[in-house]
Amino acid sequence: MAHKEGEGKDKPLYMISVAAELTGMHPQTLRVYEQKGLVNPGRSRGNTRLYSQHDIERLNLISKLTDEGINLAGVVRILDMRERAEERDREIDELRARVRELEDEVHEFRMREKITALARYDGSSPEQVMRGLLSSGKDHDA
Repeated sequence: MAHKEGEGKDKPLYMISVAAELTGMHPQTLRVYEQKGLVNPGRSRGNTRLYSQHDIERLNLISKLTDEGINLAGVVRILDMRERAEERDREIDELRARVRELEDEVHEFRMREKITALARYDGSSPEQVMRGLLSSGKDHDA
């Protein structure tokens, strides 16, 4: 689930000195990473950089990747692919939820068709058939 600005992992909390300490990076490195678009910290009203927990996690990943010998251009590509994969995962989750909704609608439609067919066969109205099914279900539960 995506967080709104100011909530959860995206809430800007840490000034650059704290972010540098949490990540083991020099503050100037954090500024360079911001200039290169690798991280986008929030800003206070006084324009002080404020890093979120999400930013800290991202910086730690950048550090891990660069420690493994990947240059910043490669890091940018990896982060971009990762974000696109996460977006696709969110889209897949949304589509799965929609499929479940549609399956429920199909089930409901089929039940209505059956009730209508029973009503025609029985000579009753669909409402009468439904009431009969509901009352017979109560009898079985007792």
